[in-house]
Amino acid sequence: MATAVLSAASTAAAVDDADRYRYKYLIAIAVTLAATLELVDTSIVNVAIPHMMGNLGATLDEISWVSVGYIIANVIVIPMSSWLSAYFGRRRYLTGSILLFIVASMFCGAATTLQGLVLWRVVQGIGGGALLSTAQSTLWEAFPPHEVGIGQAMFGVGVMVGPTLGPTLGGFIVDNWNWPWIFYINLPLGIVAAVLTWSYVRDSIHQERAEKVDWLGIGLMTVAVGSLQWMLERGERYDWFESPFVTSLGIVSLVSFVWLVLHELSTDEPVIDFHILRDRQLATGVVMGALLGFALFGSVFVLPVFLQQLHNFTANQTGMVILPGAIASAFTMAILGRKLRVIPDGRPVIVVGAVLFAVCMWQLAGLSLDSGKDDVFWPLVIRGVALGLIFIPLNSIALAEVAPRDLAQGTGLFNLMRQLGGSVGIAVMATMLSRFTKEKKAVLTEHLSVTTPDALARLETFRRGLAAHGMNPFVAKQGAYAILDRTIGAQASVLAFSRIYLLSGLALLAAIPLMALWRTGRGRITAQADAH
Repeated sequence: MATAVLSAASTAAAVDDADRYRYKYLIAIAVTLAATLELVDTSIVNVAIPHMMGNLGATLDEISWVSVGYIIANVIVIPMSSWLSAYFGRRRYLTGSILLFIVASMFCGAATTLQGLVLWRVVQGIGGGALLSTAQSTLWEAFPPHEVGIGQAMFGVGVMVGPTLGPTLGGFIVDNWNWPWIFYINLPLGIVAAVLTWSYVRDSIHQERAEKVDWLGIGLMTVAVGSLQWMLERGERYDWFESPFVTSLGIVSLVSFVWLVLHELSTDEPVIDFHILRDRQLATGVVMGALLGFALFGSVFVLPVFLQQLHNFTANQTGMVILPGAIASAFTMAILGRKLRVIPDGRPVIVVGAVLFAVCMWQLAGLSLDSGKDDVFWPLVIRGVALGLIFIPLNSIALAEVAPRDLAQGTGLFNLMRQLGGSVGIAVMATMLSRFTKEKKAVLTEHLSVTTPDALARLETFRRGLAAHGMNPFVAKQGAYAILDRTIGAQASVLAFSRIYLLSGLALLAAIPLMALWRTGRGRITAQADAH
């Protein structure tokens, strides 16, 4: 009799699990598509900025708010997405966020004024902020334990490919249609994601709805993260802490963040539960995620600038050069997602990935003015493989000991720190690039006096070339000096880029010793598969 009861219970549990995981791939497609759209929109507008300036009559400083407003709104919402998901219900919150993203995209494309475009980009960023961490936490529950790596691999592909697709897709759209279509492209894809999400995504079985709204926490979070992101976006332009404005943003961000932590640790229903950082696995993983974001976003920012400024690549050409690396990353994660559950310790995989990334940066550091797209093909493929090896194990190990009810909070903090690490990386790389270029140009100019035989020979070659095109002797001589100055500047830029690539590689290598703080390299994927 007891055996019959147990058999019936096992059968019922199996049927329940089969029903629960029936639509796992549709859920994965829905949330990954939504997350990819969000990431594509962080970079797709960059190639259309000149067209927007002309169409809307805006300056470069004014039009930059189209990007800045989106990113600030995005990073504010990311850490609150766990609380919002529990408060509204995951299905309603995720679907509503996608719909908000779609509506804002439509109004962005239809905007006829700069103010309207910036406003709707902020709204779009608010909608997009839910799509990263909520998507990832959804996938942890959507797949059975022994297949959860597949879901995380699909999400990882979106995270890695999204920033790469932005410039490529944006360049193609602007070249063939017009800039509003970089927003209109979100409508059909977003509608597909919203319909699939509403149809198949379920509320989390672990979510606990807060009884009251932590308005002070939301306000402090908005001020702290918004001020920090604004400071990072504007720091280079205003010479960082030489500017009272940037200094004020830094002080406001620091004070509000300290207040936020103290408040959230003492309130009963915090919007962000910092208590989960007592888990050493997660705390260490969050720091490593920030270093990954620093190295990844920093290198992703630098390479297109190198190709477009020094080699005159178009945005579309640049995207096509970068695309093979993204495909390599997707391929690596697809394989690793299936195999990671049988790997008892993911730390060696992360080490191999970090070393390969450093090798790629070392190879890119050797590029010159004579380098072409063939010279960056294999380094970028290596970088794609490296990031594929790092992303899934790092996520899995960082979240290995997080309780199911705290999983959404954990993924929110992890994604926030990766995004902020990326923002810091871009800000630091932009500042260092400017300063290194000035330093190298000063050194080259000092060692290449116009009285040296080499310099005189170059000037004479330039002068004759210009004179052959009909310039009078005086104009040709001035033009020769200008060409020599540009040549020195270009060479100085190459040397500066070389140092930046090496800095990116070293930043990721610096994360390796942090793994000693982990109690185990056994990831959540492996643990869930073993439990199953």
